[in-house]
Amino acid sequence: MTVSELPAHATAAREAAPPLPDQEPYRLLGTRAPDPELWPRLHRELVRGRRYNTQATALTRQGRLAVYPSSAGQEACQVAAGLALGPRDWLFPSYRDTLAAVVRGLDPAAALTLLRGDWHTGYDPHTHRVAPLCTPLATQLPHAVGLAHAARLRRDDLAVLALVGDGGTSEGDFHEALNFAAVWRAPVVFLVQNNGYAISVPLAKQTAAPSIAHKAVGYGMPGRLVDGNDAPAVHDALTGALARARAGGGPTLIEALTYRLDAHTNADDATRYRTDAEVAAWRARDPLTLMERELRAHGLLADEDAAAAHEAAERTAAALREALSGDPELTPGDLFSHVFATPTPQLDEQRAHLDRAARQRELS
Repeated sequence: MTVSELPAHATAAREAAPPLPDQEPYRLLGTRAPDPELWPRLHRELVRGRRYNTQATALTRQGRLAVYPSSAGQEACQVAAGLALGPRDWLFPSYRDTLAAVVRGLDPAAALTLLRGDWHTGYDPHTHRVAPLCTPLATQLPHAVGLAHAARLRRDDLAVLALVGDGGTSEGDFHEALNFAAVWRAPVVFLVQNNGYAISVPLAKQTAAPSIAHKAVGYGMPGRLVDGNDAPAVHDALTGALARARAGGGPTLIEALTYRLDAHTNADDATRYRTDAEVAAWRARDPLTLMERELRAHGLLADEDAAAAHEAAERTAAALREALSGDPELTPGDLFSHVFATPTPQLDEQRAHLDRAARQRELS
């Protein structure tokens, strides 16, 4: 029996199969005349993003943050993600995507609140249309699909951008999210920032596929392979995929090839699993350097423009230092405040136990 002879309930509704991703990553730097408005803006955000990463890393060393997963080297993906979104779109970030949230419009200090161990999120997701930073790998992806599917059912004209690393694609949540998104034709775009390692595990030990973008075909959606250090290319790919999603075209999987120049976090020793030569080769493809070189070659970046971008970045860093200079004011009772709309008997019991212990300390 052939597929065409199977009963209708046993076969998926088939359309033309999505094409395989290109063998070479999509690039714009060096191949197209610059956009005189967008490309300088991308450069300014790259400069601010690099300074944001170095300042947050310094704050971690000073004990002002519990942990910081730097996105240095991946700023092109982060900046492009933040700028590609429309006003009504939603961003679902992972723990490494604080910069994308900042470019989206979130206060830089608020984006780091969770990494400080203070409160639950640090910002109102509904106000900013930025979901809480997600520390468990890939669990934000099904949530993104759920919001996108709900928007489609309401005929709400928006798209959702979900960010994940290559390590997250080895989690079941990634595959479940892609499957649901394709079946429901949810208006969601998945951006995989493939920086080569899931902490210390290289991509070759995670998948045998030619690329992560190839996985899109198995779920019935387009897959694109993009140079993740080419900020205009990432922005262009995301803008097109988000527009397609809003128009009812369904989901897209985009793999951006990039590299994290810093360690996984401040608790990681990256020298144990990668060589200095490897890092140096990727430093030569620093997204900030590539962008600046291209703009100067086309007369779109003068010395005073570069100086202004760095001065603006320093103001962001100074404000960040000031905002995180004091100790957080923690109220232990807040642990129970936002778990359930109506507290359970167990939570009431635990809160009462905490209150008794606090009173005993005051009397002793």
